[in-house]
Amino acid sequence: MRQSTIDEILNRPYSQELLARDMARLAYTALDGTPRAIPISIHWNGAEIVMCTSTNAPKLASLRRNPAVALTIDTESHPPKILLLRGTVELDHVDGIPDEYMQWNGTYEMTPEQRAEWEENVKSLYESMVRIVMTPTWVKLIDFEETLPTAVEELIRRQSA
Repeated sequence: MRQSTIDEILNRPYSQELLARDMARLAYTALDGTPRAIPISIHWNGAEIVMCTSTNAPKLASLRRNPAVALTIDTESHPPKILLLRGTVELDHVDGIPDEYMQWNGTYEMTPEQRAEWEENVKSLYESMVRIVMTPTWVKLIDFEETLPTAVEELIRRQSA
């Protein structure tokens, strides 16, 4: 997919709304060759999606072996808004806590007291972390207004013919 197409899709209002969310599902291939899909916190910096994890996370060995991943960010309301992304990741070991990890937007609710307690616990738990940095190489926005899943688009074309 051309970078200009990726940029155009990622700059759409629904895409920006989804990229501002805290949680996504990351899919990757585990060391045993089977697929994995896990919930993970994300931070969009305008060019990359940054995820952070502990230095002993099992997914790191898998991502080192095969950095190809897919990411889904979606809503829970009807009609759903879905942003599908594919790309590769780079792993970056960071002493201390990465800034992105502390900058989650809080789209899930946390009181100021809960946030302060969370930050204190994070700082006391992690001496270092790994930034998982994904650069999108393919994207699709499904908003059920202007864009639909490919299979649904095909069914509509068949019905119209």
